[in-house]
Amino acid sequence: MATNFYSLPISLCPLLAFTFLLHLLLLTPTKTEAGGFTVDLIHRDSPQSPFYDPSITESDRLANAIRLSFSRVARFAGWPYDIQSPLFPSGGEYLMNLSIGTPPLKTTLLADTGSDLTWTQCRPCVKCFKQNFTIFDPKKSSTYKELPCISQPCRTLRNFTCTKGTKGTPVCQYKCDYADQSYTIGDVAMDTFTFGSSSGRPISVGNILFGCGHNNGGNYNAATAGLIGLAGGSLSIVRQLGDSIDWKFSYCLGTNTSKISFGDEAVVSGPGVVSTPFVFKGTFNYYYLTLESIIVGNKRLGYQTKMPSEMISGSVGEEGNIIIDSGSVLTLLPSGIFQNLESQLSKVIEGKPMKDPGGIFKLCYSDDNIDNYPPLCLYHNF
Repeated sequence: MATNFYSLPISLCPLLAFTFLLHLLLLTPTKTEAGGFTVDLIHRDSPQSPFYDPSITESDRLANAIRLSFSRVARFAGWPYDIQSPLFPSGGEYLMNLSIGTPPLKTTLLADTGSDLTWTQCRPCVKCFKQNFTIFDPKKSSTYKELPCISQPCRTLRNFTCTKGTKGTPVCQYKCDYADQSYTIGDVAMDTFTFGSSSGRPISVGNILFGCGHNNGGNYNAATAGLIGLAGGSLSIVRQLGDSIDWKFSYCLGTNTSKISFGDEAVVSGPGVVSTPFVFKGTFNYYYLTLESIIVGNKRLGYQTKMPSEMISGSVGEEGNIIIDSGSVLTLLPSGIFQNLESQLSKVIEGKPMKDPGGIFKLCYSDDNIDNYPPLCLYHNF
């Protein structure tokens, strides 16, 4: 009989929905159609994904997803706030199909709520990684515009330089470095982005700021051309859409179909819908929540993110102590909190423990059925 391995994920919900309200804008894109729009998100392991490999087993997919989650966690530890995103750029979990330019050129980008700047490979290439579809050529787009070096958006970039543009005037150039020594360097520009929508009618938005990468190297995957930034920073695409989407977007992640919605279609409503406030921290807007406790069965484990000497009476820890990240599969916890959770779970799960052959999970069980798997809940300040 085959042996089944059981890991203990923190979130057991098959469907997650998040709604985001944003403020402040540096650019003014062309107005989108009234009512908003919805775009498909494609999970990297689904049959619709260009990453899909039917030869990979479910356990291998899980192990890969876990490694990708750990590769991203370093970004949140003392990272200076700017557009750079110190992740493994091929490590995103969800992909978005869209088109850039006029006429529109189809492309696929990694959707990332932890990154600000949207970028794609562009011709001419000083160095470009292999890409399975046509690389964007700004000379073939009638709506492409280089961003002047003196512009306000350019000045918000931490790593920018001024270089001679195609018309001889100084234009803005960006550089993003990543944790695995990958990088992208290119011009900051504006062009028309066209999104597919659930209505079947494409939605075109003009004057979207993005990075046109002419020098890109490192650990990239040929199935994507770059990254679409969905964080809360001023250069994020959701901040650029601004008034045109009434400062709202949401995404719903499922096991098969996933969606990202903008404007009126981003509103999540109905019986049982609750909300918890975001916490603003620093100048770069990650999406912070306050996690107060974790409940295992009937026992509540406090989520204290400060030392006891820093705590005040009745306090449960620092506000904004956990981040939503579309590129991470795991819920990652500080070691002390995780050890407390692990200890409590080991007390209430009835099963035969065993070591994980892959050396990833601490709590694994060889039983085909676990009779007493406790309810596991994350408690936020609703």
